[in-house]
Amino acid sequence: MKTRKLPVLIAALTAGAVLAACSGGTTAGSGGGGSKTLTLASVDQGSIADVVKAFEKANPGVKVRYTTSGADQYQQQIRTQLSSGTAPDVMSVWPGNGNPAATYVLAKPGYLRDLSDQPWAAKLPDAMKSVAQYKGKTYNAVFGQNGIGAVYNQQAMAKAGLTPPDTWTKLLAFCRAAKAKRTPAFALGNQDNWVTQLVQYALVATTVYGPDRDFDKKMQAGQATFAKSPWTTALDKYRTMERTGCFQKNPLGTNYEASQGLAATGKTLGIVQGNWVIALLKGKNPKGTFTFKALPATDEPSETLIPAAAGAGYGVNAKAKNKDLALKFVNFVMSPEGMNLFVKKQGGLPSLPDTGFAVAPSLTELSTFIKADRTVPFMDQLWPNAKVQQTMLSGLQEIFSGQSTPDKLLKDMDADYAAGS
Repeated sequence: MKTRKLPVLIAALTAGAVLAACSGGTTAGSGGGGSKTLTLASVDQGSIADVVKAFEKANPGVKVRYTTSGADQYQQQIRTQLSSGTAPDVMSVWPGNGNPAATYVLAKPGYLRDLSDQPWAAKLPDAMKSVAQYKGKTYNAVFGQNGIGAVYNQQAMAKAGLTPPDTWTKLLAFCRAAKAKRTPAFALGNQDNWVTQLVQYALVATTVYGPDRDFDKKMQAGQATFAKSPWTTALDKYRTMERTGCFQKNPLGTNYEASQGLAATGKTLGIVQGNWVIALLKGKNPKGTFTFKALPATDEPSETLIPAAAGAGYGVNAKAKNKDLALKFVNFVMSPEGMNLFVKKQGGLPSLPDTGFAVAPSLTELSTFIKADRTVPFMDQLWPNAKVQQTMLSGLQEIFSGQSTPDKLLKDMDADYAAGS
């Protein structure tokens, strides 16, 4: 996504995305030049400002010039900047291989500095290492882990007299009840194509990986395909949610920023997103309370799984103008202070153990699922190339607009997957 998608893939995851994820942003930061100026490009629009302030405070005289942008825009820009030699010292990098700004994609041509010698690299859990490394070397400072699910506006839920559903049947009933109260269940910002994947990923986690945790291995061995797997079931459920009225009118005409506004202000009861959206919702409604819950896909609650994986981290430009300061920044991000500040602001969980982080009540269910091993990686992180995800994102938009079909989309994804890396 931007498991994203989940754009994100925070979207977040975050998402998504999925897998990424973030909203559109504007430039910010401090000016200045010389060896004590760091340049940074980030998709962490809701949290990077506080981290930069803390880093500058911990390093007197240092200034950070940074920009933030939406996942779609960022992924296009950063590749252009890297190829032209104009990229910043530090940049957001997604785990795995799922999008144009993912670890494998940027490390393979030599755009990223090897971070294996940094003190935190050896401490990353194995699940994180697998998507933060390329050919056994670490290139991504993954500071948090994110999940994709339903984030509910507690005040809006109380006003509607409804509670989060824990089965597929209850989910559809919940959507019908919300629609009857003229407050749609979930905001959906499919105008930003990375957002399209998040509902799909949330449903795939249970429908595909519930019965077969080895699905990715079978895909890699050529023993399974998207088109002849429960991916078809998940996609049908996604469309069923749309037909049932689970989303506001015209998701394709609603961008990520606008969807946040709907959920934050109670015009919908929630939003299917990465947990990273919680901080953004709080920013739009500081008095609101937002809670992350799993999105059910079957009628047996014990079968429900959550997409949860490493979120977007930071990589160092192999040609950074200020390499020493760039390393100092990523090490600050991976310190208990920096990591906890980031994930608290984002509404996420730290990637490293023993940071002293207190899990927010809004993330109790996500934390519980992670500890119980009821999670699966964001799907795109283990795909062989970035084209598969891009085909999925554009295809989902075309399905929502009536220009394509699920069968065509999944066959196209299979073709891109078969092309390999």
